[in-house]
Amino acid sequence: MNAQTERLELAGAAGRIQALRDRPDGTPRGVAVIAHPHPLFGGTMDNKVVQTLARAFVQCGWTAVRFNFRGVGASEGSFDEGRGEAADFQQVVQAVAPEGALALAGFSFGAFVAAQAVEALWNARDVQSIVLVGTAASRFGVPPLPPDSHDRALVIHGEQDDTVLLSAVLDWARPQSLPVTVVPGVEHFFHGQLPLLKGLVVRHLRTQG
Repeated sequence: MNAQTERLELAGAAGRIQALRDRPDGTPRGVAVIAHPHPLFGGTMDNKVVQTLARAFVQCGWTAVRFNFRGVGASEGSFDEGRGEAADFQQVVQAVAPEGALALAGFSFGAFVAAQAVEALWNARDVQSIVLVGTAASRFGVPPLPPDSHDRALVIHGEQDDTVLLSAVLDWARPQSLPVTVVPGVEHFFHGQLPLLKGLVVRHLRTQG
């Protein structure tokens, strides 16, 4: 993302996990861990939406860590349909943020994995922010967010997303009474609208202090 980006090699259940870390100026508010799209469809930690999320967190004073799931890039192992990837996510959290404030974020398949991390960590950690973009609710059993997490959560979806239909995300969100921010005219990868996506995330983070 920039010349100061640190390359990390972390230990995971399937072997090495390749990661990148970007730090803000000054003392960080905490650590944001960001998950990428589906590994079998070209998803990596260098995905443009993932990079946009990292930039937004860094701008708002967070250390941003993104990583490659098992079997992607230099990360060892093979695709595990979300189970092993959820373990990878929690392993990264433990390695880069064993204590302190935490933010959990993901895009598409990564939002599914991040939601699993929220479910696992909400009562054990100081999770201050949740950002889910293009949540893959039509393709995976995304767990509901804890009710008391909703005021810290931002769920964003493109109106014209034909990879994950908006209706599927609304069906997931409706029983939770969980608000969804819909971006008109935008498809799954937010082509041409990444600055808008970044602005929405920055505004969300700034309202949290």
